[in-house]
Amino acid sequence: MKLWDKEDRLAEEVEQFTIGRDPQLDLLLAPYDVLASIAHAKMLQTVGLLSPAEGEQLCKALQGLYRRIEQGRFRIEEGVEDVHSQIELELTRQLGDLGKKIHAGRSRNDQVLVALRLFIRDQLRDIVQEIQKLFHRLLELSEANQDVFLPGYTHLQPAMPSTFGLWFAAYAESLVDDLILLAAACDIINKNPLGSAAGYGTSLPIDRSLTTRLLGFESLNVNVVYAQMGRGKSERVVSMALASPAHTLSRLAYDMCLYMNPHFDFVRFPQELTTGSSIMPHKKNPDVWELIRARCNQLQALPNEMVLISNNLPSGYYRDMQVLKEHFLPAFATLLDCLRMTTKMLSHIQINRDLRQDDRYRLLFSVEAVNALVLEGMPFREAYHIIADEIQRGEFDPEKYKNRHDAVVFHEGHARNLMNDSIREAMERIVGRFPFQTWQEALSKLLK
Repeated sequence: MKLWDKEDRLAEEVEQFTIGRDPQLDLLLAPYDVLASIAHAKMLQTVGLLSPAEGEQLCKALQGLYRRIEQGRFRIEEGVEDVHSQIELELTRQLGDLGKKIHAGRSRNDQVLVALRLFIRDQLRDIVQEIQKLFHRLLELSEANQDVFLPGYTHLQPAMPSTFGLWFAAYAESLVDDLILLAAACDIINKNPLGSAAGYGTSLPIDRSLTTRLLGFESLNVNVVYAQMGRGKSERVVSMALASPAHTLSRLAYDMCLYMNPHFDFVRFPQELTTGSSIMPHKKNPDVWELIRARCNQLQALPNEMVLISNNLPSGYYRDMQVLKEHFLPAFATLLDCLRMTTKMLSHIQINRDLRQDDRYRLLFSVEAVNALVLEGMPFREAYHIIADEIQRGEFDPEKYKNRHDAVVFHEGHARNLMNDSIREAMERIVGRFPFQTWQEALSKLLK
């Protein structure tokens, strides 16, 4: 069954090629297509295109379909083009010609658009919740290890003294900025495209503001042509936002792979969280971190893929858009898996608390020594040369300068002044921008 079927037989090869992976991917959109259809049916009844009895029958049938989807008892049958066709077919089987009335005032184009946006909203909610869990774990580790020495590196060379507290908090604050991008993407997709039909609206007296309220959208995509232009743009914007936490996780994963190396030996993980070798019995491989790094790098490539598929298309709908779903829809699950595994790994991290005793890191305190002389009034450049000469002669002793910073008030964000409460407050402000409760309340009403 095809919504556009005109009884002309389509070549089998063409049919298979044009359907692609829709029957598999569209199952992800099924509950959202049903929710949008309930809102659409209620609107059709309100404007008089359905009688009250017809509207009630359609809504009850759709609510039954939603429960079947939740229970895993819904499938797209062989020969049915996509989820939208399957849902209309189910309604027609149950309600006869009344089932066919659900399509009045809309096109498959805006039907797909609104289902995608409802799907994205739910996925963003899940991602924000997982980011919050990881964020709180990072700050817990930061505060528990705020005074534990960690060598700071630049150019992969020992550089300056740092702490595990500072390092963990850095990734927590990175997640705050990631949420800013996710909130911006949410603002863009939290607009209702339903009623734009094939991109030019409809001459039927529909009420687009009503479906906007029923579905919990903040506002309309007002211009119907622009609503259709949102296909491709929405995927691009959201994939750019997903790439931001993916970048944070990828970088953290790289650090972990490095820090687990026995030449560094900064952190360790229990045997059950590492893998081994088929030939080398001593190996403890960081496979989880390596896969997080690889999958998050894949996610960072996604925006470019979305751009290349959609950027040379004129206004209007084109079948190219179908291809966007193939990597876009699964991207949310990939990021969620990476966030969950990162939080799990960090719940079992073992930190080397004795790195300060390693003689390889004694020169890291040279900058501290320079600053100690500056605090006594010496010009920085002169102090720099004095310490450099001591190092050159092999006479540098960091203990000689150790207690000269005792009266210093350390600046904001220093290892000795983390200001994690400010980072925590910033996270709470950004999370407050997401209208999760509004969405949930609106969709719950549709199912009553």
